Amino acid sequence: MNPIRIVGIVLIVAGIAGIGIGGFSFTRETHQAKLGPVELSVKEKENVDIPMWASVAAIVVGGVLLVVGGKRG
Repeated sequence: MNPIRIVGIVLIVAGIAGIGIGGFSFTRETHQAKLGPVELSVKEKENVDIPMWASVAAIVVGGVLLVVGGKRG
């Protein structure tokens, strides 16, 4: 299996995962103030949405790479 087909499969899987999951969240800790030995911090929850068009584009490009990789290899 050549590298172009592997990249195509990875893009298709990532596109399907992007459609299925829709986004992810993570917690970021920010330091607001430091007064001697006392440190005040705030944890913020961030949400990242994966656009539907990006997921569909990854699937399409992955499919094209599979077809092109199959014809060249």
